Amino acid sequence: MEFRAKRMQIGVSEQELALEAGLTPEYYRRLEQENQSVPQKVRKRLKDALIWLHPEPLTLLFDYVRIRFPTMNVKHVIEDVLRLKMKYLVQEPRGMYGYTSTYRIGDVMVLTSPLEEMGVLLELRGKGCRQFEAYLDGQKRTWYEFFRKCMKERAVFKRVDLAVNDLVGMLDIPLLISKCRKEECVSVFRSFRAFRSGGLVSRQEQDSAHMGATLYIGSMQSDLYFCLYEKAYEQLVKNGTPLEQADIQNRFEIRLKNERADNAVYDLVSNENPEQTAFGIINRYVRFVDKESGKPREEWPLNPMWETFIGKHRNTLKLTTEPEPYTLERTLNWFSHQVAPTAKMLMLIDEKCGTSHVKDILDNTELRDKHRKIIQQKMRTVNEMIQMEDN
Repeated sequence: MEFRAKRMQIGVSEQELALEAGLTPEYYRRLEQENQSVPQKVRKRLKDALIWLHPEPLTLLFDYVRIRFPTMNVKHVIEDVLRLKMKYLVQEPRGMYGYTSTYRIGDVMVLTSPLEEMGVLLELRGKGCRQFEAYLDGQKRTWYEFFRKCMKERAVFKRVDLAVNDLVGMLDIPLLISKCRKEECVSVFRSFRAFRSGGLVSRQEQDSAHMGATLYIGSMQSDLYFCLYEKAYEQLVKNGTPLEQADIQNRFEIRLKNERADNAVYDLVSNENPEQTAFGIINRYVRFVDKESGKPREEWPLNPMWETFIGKHRNTLKLTTEPEPYTLERTLNWFSHQVAPTAKMLMLIDEKCGTSHVKDILDNTELRDKHRKIIQQKMRTVNEMIQMEDN
């Protein structure tokens, strides 16, 4: 039963959840033990109870950061701004967005170009943000302090995504999609797009085919739009995590580019109030309401689910960090799926035929500088790879 898994995740007893939901402990226990389907009204009461009982039903974090520095001095950006030791970064003779070279440590990428107007670009996607947080943690720095340093360097924030993680299923994405179609979404934006699994264009989104119900509010080509999706489905396909055991049920992403990203970062570092920044943007551009006959649309009341999401009956959100060390997960997955079957076949042939082709190939394989750097990255601690003070 899904509520049992969530209850155990947050350390709540059967009795606590039952009483908060207005149920008898005996009735709730029977629902769990007999794995019964839960009536819709009871389901809503249990979901509301989990929101009240959960110490942090929502978390807020950075999920994408792209910053351009107006300099050709990549060593300065890496060692003085990011405060990483350049000798541990792998250099690759290719890049993105017109850049021709990449310095990489895990998913933290610094791109360079021979063109002065391109400058140096920092690219942190989801995993890159989590890995960079591990370095910030080791440096005793916060995102705010890092962003202030970037601003002193006259850097331009090209893209910043703020992600609100819904840990308890507070948001019902299919219901919000339905409200958009019924004109119960009041928004400055003129467009929305909704998809089910498999409906997204893969070029637009990572892992787009497995995102469950997904709602875009605003144009994906604009400098500001929202993406809401059922992240639990993504984790089901990627990691095999059962839906009821997923740490994150839904995600609301605020995607900001160019001047919009610059303004949001300025607001964040000025006030250090991420709730104000994030929900100030959300409330300015969208709200979900419940239709009331006889009243004009602008007077329709806020939907209770949406009202809770934007702040009623919950604690103020702080910026969350989830430091995650660099791992070989992506390389190991590639090896497991692309190389291992062939390697095992060749090893079995060697064993049965008394040959040593695989061993001979490995013995005669020369590692490139890239591979030696990756070995160094895996053998060093975070504290060994960071600069503790500005030069």
